[in-house]
Amino acid sequence: MKQIIQKLGPGLLFAGAAIGVSHLVQSTRSGADFGFGLLWALLLIHIVKYPFFQYGPRYASATGESLLEGYQKLGKGILEIYGILTFLTMFTIQSAVTIVTAGIATSLFGDFVSVKVWTIVILSLCFIILNIGKYQLLDVLMKVIVFTLTLTTLAATFMAFYNSNNTIEIAQYIPQGTVEITFLIAFMGWMPAPLDVSVWHSIWTTEKQKTSANKLNTKTALIDFNIGYIGTVVLGICFVSLGTLTMHATGTSFSDSAGDFSIQLIKIYTQSLGSWAYLIIGVAAFTTMFSTTLTTLDASPRSMNKTIELIFKKTFKNGYLGWSLILIIGTLIIYFFYLSDMRVLIKLATILSFLTAPFYASANYILISSKYTPKEWQPSRFMHLISCLGLLFLISFSIWYLTIL
Repeated sequence: MKQIIQKLGPGLLFAGAAIGVSHLVQSTRSGADFGFGLLWALLLIHIVKYPFFQYGPRYASATGESLLEGYQKLGKGILEIYGILTFLTMFTIQSAVTIVTAGIATSLFGDFVSVKVWTIVILSLCFIILNIGKYQLLDVLMKVIVFTLTLTTLAATFMAFYNSNNTIEIAQYIPQGTVEITFLIAFMGWMPAPLDVSVWHSIWTTEKQKTSANKLNTKTALIDFNIGYIGTVVLGICFVSLGTLTMHATGTSFSDSAGDFSIQLIKIYTQSLGSWAYLIIGVAAFTTMFSTTLTTLDASPRSMNKTIELIFKKTFKNGYLGWSLILIIGTLIIYFFYLSDMRVLIKLATILSFLTAPFYASANYILISSKYTPKEWQPSRFMHLISCLGLLFLISFSIWYLTIL
């Protein structure tokens, strides 16, 4: 059992990156506004994205290299497109997750300092953890965080069902009108995560291979991934349930301010479940968002540094450190001077992620089906079918959304 736990890592990092804004904010809003009516969307997007996420650890464990090296083999242009897309989206993504984390910290630990100060503190703490402990500390820390997050969320959901006197309606709902459809796109854009997280996962898998005595073979890597992926499905349903059971039909209007939103969120939960639940809900909310902030601050600099090294065929000794600082500075500039509205930040980041999903899905599918992947680890006929249907869905949905803007 101990060896199995030691081998786990990249899949839990994936879960830590995925279970964030998509779950705490978007899933809760989904439950509050539509009840269980959008469960179909949550389950469908997990099925659609599954193969493209899985191809990250599959390729990395089978070849010993990340998807980025694979993209380079497919053509330098693919790698360059990835670098451009990542650079254009990473600041908005980091800003969105950090501002929510800071808002929760304000409501949980007290508002003796502002959300802006908490933003700086959280980014600084993550920076120190990542640049002192490196991947090994991130690996260990995320096991603790994801375990805590899972227990507290499951406990809160169980008590919400136990205390609820309302009849549970599971009728599904198709959003109508531009506003509802825009929310649906945003909801699915980051559920369970943006598809570029597949690249992060492949990098974490190669890092695990380098830093651990317990090497990940491809079979173990896929088990590790599936554990993390199933966890995102279960916790996604939990947060939809919490939103439904505590907020649906209350007429609650959520604030666009991160601090006010977090206070509202925790207050509504505790009013429904009881004051005893404040700590459980607070810890669940904070660990949810801190894990996402930590993993995104690790993954974006790591992937950008690797991309630049591959494009210019040169190793940069302090590249990871440099990109970490660039990301932190860019995040603070966006938040302090341009976009401090939490809802706008989240909507922008999630919609961009959905619209770029067809690129990542196509690149991952082409690579895993190519001669660069060992034959025994190429997709089965069933996975080919699911991949093609998923690609068709992502492309069609993106085109349809662009036509109604």
